[in-house]
Amino acid sequence: MGKKIPDKKFIEHQKELASLINFHAKSDGTHATAIPFLRLIRASTVSEPLHSIYDPSLCLIAQGSKVVMLADESYLYDSSSYLVASVHLPVSGQIISATPQEPFLCAQINFSTDEILDIIKHSNQAWVNKSDSGRGLHVGDTNFTLLDAVLRLVHLLDSPNDIPTLAPLYVREVIYRILQEKQGNLIKQFAMIGSHAQCIAKVIQLIQRDFSKPLRIKELANYVNMSTSSLHNQFKKVTAMSPLQYQKLIRLQEARRLLLSGSPEAAAVGFEVGYESPSQFSREYARMFGLPPISDMKHLRDSISGCIGSE
Repeated sequence: MGKKIPDKKFIEHQKELASLINFHAKSDGTHATAIPFLRLIRASTVSEPLHSIYDPSLCLIAQGSKVVMLADESYLYDSSSYLVASVHLPVSGQIISATPQEPFLCAQINFSTDEILDIIKHSNQAWVNKSDSGRGLHVGDTNFTLLDAVLRLVHLLDSPNDIPTLAPLYVREVIYRILQEKQGNLIKQFAMIGSHAQCIAKVIQLIQRDFSKPLRIKELANYVNMSTSSLHNQFKKVTAMSPLQYQKLIRLQEARRLLLSGSPEAAAVGFEVGYESPSQFSREYARMFGLPPISDMKHLRDSISGCIGSE
């Protein structure tokens, strides 16, 4: 069966959301807004795969489409669907539908597990099984009630005085609508105290904080009262990768950020993010980004200069 054909009211809301994002994000890129947890994303052309770390958030596309890679898995979503990341995940994203006439337009709304927990408590929603974990990234079909809640939140950008009072209420509704979807349990699991998913979220926080230090699986397992085999198993269910693979992606993404910000020595950057061997760093960097560090930096800077020169 294919996707349900959207009705006239849905299409009107979708066009209105696209128009709002287009107005408030006048140039390509990711734009912070007066609403602290809302960012607007615009792109006039398709992109190369871009590596980043997704925060816990909802991404709802108003126009265009995008594919996100998590390890070896791909998640395609467009203006009829949304993507939710429930934990911090290193991903690769590629915009695959965008033109200057019809740019890619997306609203990203960040949330926390505390907000999820509070909403579950106050809405008497059923909890999930503590003993198993699901993937920390999923795509769902956008329905009218979710689209309407996101539209009202973005509309607040036109009335800044209403933001302090109404924005927290509207984002609660957005989260509530997501929790009511069939994939809602994939979000609830990370807010459930004592669940395996919440334990994995704690491990992810530790790896992110100490990514440059050697990874000690036994210590991580003891910290969340799990066996090392259970930790490996549940971590892979949430992230589609092992703890070591996760740490490697975090290290390499941070290395690329440092190099692009002007750090001159690739070897020094490798040491800073935790590599003891410059050759291993260069090899793994090239495997992930397609080029060794110095060549990759030249390619990126040439691409940026080309974009500026064509404006």
